[in-house]
Amino acid sequence: MSASPTLTLKPTGAEMPQIGFGTWKHYGDKATEAVHNGLKLGYRLLDGACDYGNEKECGEGLRRALVDGTVKREDVWVVSKLWNTFHRREHVREAVMRSLADWGVSYFDVYYVHFPISLAYVPPGTRYPPGWYFDGKSEVKHDPVPLRETWEALEQLVDEGYIRYLGVSNMCSALLMDLLSYARHRPSVLQIEIHPYNTQERAVEYAHQQDIAVTAYSSFGPLGFRELKTPKSLRTQPLFVHPTVAAIAVAHSCSPAQVVLRWATQRGLAVIPKGNTEQQMRENLASATLALSPQEMAAVSRLDVGLRFNDPADDFEGCYIFS
Repeated sequence: MSASPTLTLKPTGAEMPQIGFGTWKHYGDKATEAVHNGLKLGYRLLDGACDYGNEKECGEGLRRALVDGTVKREDVWVVSKLWNTFHRREHVREAVMRSLADWGVSYFDVYYVHFPISLAYVPPGTRYPPGWYFDGKSEVKHDPVPLRETWEALEQLVDEGYIRYLGVSNMCSALLMDLLSYARHRPSVLQIEIHPYNTQERAVEYAHQQDIAVTAYSSFGPLGFRELKTPKSLRTQPLFVHPTVAAIAVAHSCSPAQVVLRWATQRGLAVIPKGNTEQQMRENLASATLALSPQEMAAVSRLDVGLRFNDPADDFEGCYIFS
């Protein structure tokens, strides 16, 4: 069993696993099996979200690992995210408690604001997870809730012990600067889309200057979005067959996926790759044993073209998060 290296969260000194297990697009019984198997293989951070629609199934995988003695609760970082329709103060607690119940845990180790955009509330009895559309079909209904209102409600849940560390996702540095001006509990982690086609060097630099750890999602670039057949991903060369990545993989007798993950972790980033097979899960964890040269790191970084695959404005009216 491989063990993930860790990143030290400041100022507490808590050690967060650097290679976590991504749960996006794991569904049903396969989600349960994937989480259980991932924990048996050595993963100790499970990255989830209300919007993924699988927290109950992932929680069952965790429960099985706890029952069979694979892990203890205190050994596993369980992560979730606040969806856009729950940003009002009176809905934040409801969202956190629902996710805690679905996971079957009493606290989250990290809890993120998923996107810095607020949409109109959809009662869980109407539809859960709510998704982007207010009517479940085509209407995007915005709700102008200040981020400060959302954050203060989350801070209260930290005070009560339901959340250990707060995080922000899909947030630009300017908005992060504003948040830091009033946050009583500062964000410990920033989760953003980072891969060789979108290296986000300035965002990483600013976060690290503020002692905020950075987790990269969609480390494999277009791959996860090709499953969704998004036009942007379908017209982009997959990273695993890019000549630069492929050549480095050959030089190290490893997989292209391992090259891409190690490029990120050598930058001091955490990663949360999805693994569909036991071999992929093992390879992703083992990527930490590679050592890319400065020249190889620079070659991968030169692939940057600022290409973002997860941009809500591409699909949802008025969701100009990155504009």
